[in-house]
Amino acid sequence: MRLLPAPNSQSLRLLFLFIFVMGVAPYPALTAGCPDRCVCDDQLVVQCAGQELTLFPNDLPLATRQLIISNNHIGELPALQLNYLSDLVYLDVSNNTLMEISESTFGNLRKLAYLDLSFNTLTQLEDRTFGPLSSLVMLRLTDNLGLNEIHPDAFSENIALQVLDVSRNNLTTLNISSLIALPSLRSLGLSGNPWRCDCETEDLCLWVQIEGFKFQGENGDGAVGGLCVCVCLWTTVHGYRKQDSS
Repeated sequence: MRLLPAPNSQSLRLLFLFIFVMGVAPYPALTAGCPDRCVCDDQLVVQCAGQELTLFPNDLPLATRQLIISNNHIGELPALQLNYLSDLVYLDVSNNTLMEISESTFGNLRKLAYLDLSFNTLTQLEDRTFGPLSSLVMLRLTDNLGLNEIHPDAFSENIALQVLDVSRNNLTTLNISSLIALPSLRSLGLSGNPWRCDCETEDLCLWVQIEGFKFQGENGDGAVGGLCVCVCLWTTVHGYRKQDSS
């Protein structure tokens, strides 16, 4: 499986430093019981990966900072239960069977910095889906093979977002307004989508050039190897990363 080219190293260091500090800062211990088939530690991490879960785990400690429920069969993120976890900074729900998420799903997760929804069965992202996530820095949405529509305002309020990966979905176009609203964006993954090379996609490519992004080759060395008559076609086989102003 091809990985997204590495984002700006300084951005990643800041992200993981933030998550580390949030995860180990002095805080009351996990006083509630740990859910069945999960492991809870004294650093406020709840690990439930690969446990054949079909439902979101019950009785999660309210102080949880990191929740990993990847590699299960969870089809729904219940907003009521999830939003009790107001101190959550890291959420990995990759490789499940999620079909739908909405603004209410993440309504109270204002500290969340990392969200992985890759390898699910999402089909569309609605208006303000991630609106409440004002601290979101990294969002992974890869390998949702039915995902064919992203609302222009899906990310409009995520001004802290630095890394966005929508690779290997079923997107044919991406409204440029989805990205213009992201002043902190440093790394963007678009590869493996059946992009339609029309005027809207050309606008996206032009924006990429104006904003100082560079195409990133498969080997991660930044080499493109040549120009395409329709520059949009490069987005079907390459990711790209914004160059540092420094």
